[in-house]
Formats: sequence, C-alpha cells, structure tokens
Amino acid sequence: MDLVVRCVSLPSAGETIAAQSASEVCGGKGANQAVAAAKAGGRVQMIGRVGSDAFANRLMSNLVEQDIDTDHVLRTADCTSGLAVVAVEQSGQNSILLVAGANGRVSVVDVQSARSVIESADALLLQLEIPTSAVIAAIRIAKQAGVRCILDPAPVALDCDDELLAVDLVCPNETEAAAITGISIHTIADAHEAAKQLQRRGSKNVAITLGEKGVALLTESAFHHVEAISVEAVDTTAAGDAFAGALGVYWAQTNDLIESVRFANIAGAIAATRHGAQPSLATRQEIESLRNQK
Repeated sequence: MDLVVRCVSLPSAGETIAAQSASEVCGGKGANQAVAAAKAGGRVQMIGRVGSDAFANRLMSNLVEQDIDTDHVLRTADCTSGLAVVAVEQSGQNSILLVAGANGRVSVVDVQSARSVIESADALLLQLEIPTSAVIAAIRIAKQAGVRCILDPAPVALDCDDELLAVDLVCPNETEAAAITGISIHTIADAHEAAKQLQRRGSKNVAITLGEKGVALLTESAFHHVEAISVEAVDTTAAGDAFAGALGVYWAQTNDLIESVRFANIAGAIAATRHGAQPSLATRQEIESLRNQK
C-alpha cells in the first residue's frame, strides 16, 4: 500500500514541514506493473504475497478488479503487507521509503509452486521488491521454458548478482543504472556506456529510462535513443512501472523491441501527468490515442 504525502518541497534531514494532503493508494512495484500490463491489453497472472493486516483485503480486491489472476498471491500470517511512504513535491519528483513486509516473505518455494504459470507465459516481468533468491528462481524456470524475461531492477539490490541481469531485457532508470554500474549518467553517451556494461554482465537488451531525455536502448545489434514524450509531469511515482508493464505486453504481442519502447514511453509519460501510482496508469486506448497524435 502506498501512503502518499504531497508537499511543496521535500524536507531536508532533520527538517519538519507542513504537507498539503495525504492518501492511501494501492501500490507496490509488482502490483503496479501487473495493473499497467493489464490496462495495456495483457492477460496477467501475479505471483507474490500480501500480509495479514487491514490493507491485505484491499490490495487483493484491487487486483481482482483489474482482471489480474491472483491464484498465486498468497496471504502471510503475522506480517504486514508491503508498504511505501511516498513524498511527492510540486515538481512531481518523489522520495520513497519502503517496508518489505509480506513482499520479503516471497520464497523460492512460492515461485516453484507457480512453475506452470511461468512456463505458460509469453513474458515474465520481474522487480526486486521480493528476495533476489525468489527472482533468480523465477528466471531459471523461465529460461528453461524459453520464456522471455524482463527485469526492472528496482529497488536496486545491494549486491546485484549477474544472474539477475542475465535476462532478455533489463530496464532501470538512470539512477538505478548508475547504482549498478558505477557510471554517473548525465548524457546519452553516459547511458550508452552503462548499457554496454549491463550487456557485458549478461542482459541481451538494455533500456535505460532517462526522464525528459527519453530512453537509451541497446539491443543485441545496435544502440538507439528514443526521444521522450513532452508532458507536464505532476507525479513520477509510477512512470517506471507504467513503462515496464506496457513494454512487456507490447513486446510479447509484436516482438518489436524498438516499437515496444516507444509504446512504453507513452505509457510512462501519461502516468507522470497524473497523481498516484495505479490511478495514473493508462489504458491501451489512451496510449494508442496519444501515439496517433505524434
């Protein structure tokens, strides 16, 4: 669950400021991306956990309302659901505090119990709000079955194992790419260098989202700079999740990675123009409508 606090500017260390508003919004990177994929036209099955707190039923009901299969979203006794405290300033930038809760209880056994779901998928979309052991277990199952793997490496693992990066596509934002590679990203050329390092570490393709600078895409054969969609951002909280979910769906449907990045770029841009995480996610019709205007 996202507890979203809106303020004029983010507080400095030790500073107390008056916020403008607060709200509770269903979130979590995995759930956000599942909803983004469903809204973008995908048929989605989710693997994960919720807790035994008051948020659990709301989180589960929300997924069902979005037509997401929750057969493998398990309830965890004596544990809170995953929680994020999100501070959003007027510019749309945000700072987030995460409490893993039940997300931290997702196990290798949970993943193995959902083997048939992974093996029958067109694509497996992964994030790092669950233990890396569970993520790696899912990658191994998908690879054995020839299922395309997409990793959004957020939040960045302290020790980003190369097996995590050995996927069909890794799609970090510029901050995450810098944390993984040690390369400070200020220009498209910097992003290209970071993408090459991620590719050397195992990812077949790399898409680094750069906000208003667009996306740096390094495929197995070439480097591409996909320009940003010009919008007035009010809240960037779920823009990356919108990008990942839409990309996964469109790539599975078309097998065209460059066009999928362009499609996902539009989904991310729309999300940045709206408040909240899941409420900001665009439908397929909305994405196609903006795409046709370009």
